[in-house]
Amino acid sequence: MDYLPLFFNLRDKPVLVVGGGDVATRKIALLRQAQARVLVVAQTLCDEIQQQVQENQLIWLAKEFDENQLDNAYFTIAATNDPTLNQRIFQAANQKNRPVNSVDDLAHCDMIFPSIIDRSPVQIAISSSGVSPVLIRLLREKLESLLPQHISVMAQIAQKWRNPVKKQLSHITQRRYFWESLFNHTDFQRLCEQQQIEQAHDFVEQHLHHHQPISGSVSLVGAGSGDAGLLTIKGLQRIQEADVVLYDALVSQDVLNLVRRDAEQIYVGKRAKHHHLKQNEINDLMLKLAQEGKRVVRLKGGDPFVFGRGGEELSVLKQAGIPFDVVPAVTAATAATAYAGIPLTHRDFSQSVTLITGCNQAEQTPESWRFLAQANQTIVVYMGAMKALELQEQLLQHGKNPDTPVAIINKGTLPEQSVHIGTLKHLSELAKSAQSPSLMVIGETVSLHEELRWFGEYRLPQRERILQAA
Repeated sequence: MDYLPLFFNLRDKPVLVVGGGDVATRKIALLRQAQARVLVVAQTLCDEIQQQVQENQLIWLAKEFDENQLDNAYFTIAATNDPTLNQRIFQAANQKNRPVNSVDDLAHCDMIFPSIIDRSPVQIAISSSGVSPVLIRLLREKLESLLPQHISVMAQIAQKWRNPVKKQLSHITQRRYFWESLFNHTDFQRLCEQQQIEQAHDFVEQHLHHHQPISGSVSLVGAGSGDAGLLTIKGLQRIQEADVVLYDALVSQDVLNLVRRDAEQIYVGKRAKHHHLKQNEINDLMLKLAQEGKRVVRLKGGDPFVFGRGGEELSVLKQAGIPFDVVPAVTAATAATAYAGIPLTHRDFSQSVTLITGCNQAEQTPESWRFLAQANQTIVVYMGAMKALELQEQLLQHGKNPDTPVAIINKGTLPEQSVHIGTLKHLSELAKSAQSPSLMVIGETVSLHEELRWFGEYRLPQRERILQAA
């Protein structure tokens, strides 16, 4: 973080602006909107600033800059067309520990002005730390189009009810639940959008009167295969509503960065032969937190119902009478293969897909192996690297073509994703270079990787190792 975003109350505070041209005019307009007391130092004033001086809307302090003028200024803006003067202002302000903004001169700024979306009293400030103003302008335009105008009405109504709500709901978590349910209520949104202010206040009063006490719940949320952009909208909503998040080892940091900042995050990571908490301990922890009245998110890598033991966890919640819901995710079988340019089905090569886990290969029956060895299907193996030799031997023994293309995808959808290509008869050798987490793909569609991989490389920088048949 290059700059700490802050909102200052400038009402009646003196702010020094050195400069009297168009650039200074734009800064002065913002300062006046914030009700600052503007002091201008400039040899000459443009017509707009001159008129504001005549109307006593700001003060023309002096024509020449003097370091003593900084003493009474809350902060200073250097907005002249003289780089030498702007630098002198910056140096003088630094010696006095006074923040200064030099317009369009990032090297001589202690503070910068963000791009602002104003829905007063709601304000959103966006910045690129001064490096790309055009990018920020485009982002602001997108956000402007997404934010409804009635947000300001909602905030003004909330301001009136803040103290009554605080008085009736003593616990901060209760208040947060109340405001979240109110702001998300379609009837309240409609009243605010239609500017029916009196009716909106009545709605808040009724909502407060009928507000239910806190009850704990658990949301089983799939975090996907790593790329935070693949997280579903509902998944994002759940992790931002949560009081506590129990997350797995395979949940990426980019996804964790989206969790509400004041939510508690508890690592309960599970990988093969390396369990931070055992499954029964995770179940007990979920129950304990939910019974304390907290909204719990069990954040699982991939999809909760694809080798994620989600069904086991929900059974425990069901037996204990804990409310729950499930948010599915884009599982690695679809995400990692797509990023690698490997279709799961193709009319010429594969008419079905079978998902299996390498952890339970010893339990397969001969009939199961014969089914897996059939042609014209794609096999996706989760957690299969350690059982690659057994998988290779059994498939070959039950009739699978030894030249069937295979791929091992490491760290799928992440920037460091790598794809290892070979054939079934070399699968165990190929698996030796696999890093965790990895996904194994067996089938003719893997042969399309060479043709379609540009898509994956366009999305992510990838490394590749191709093991050709001897």
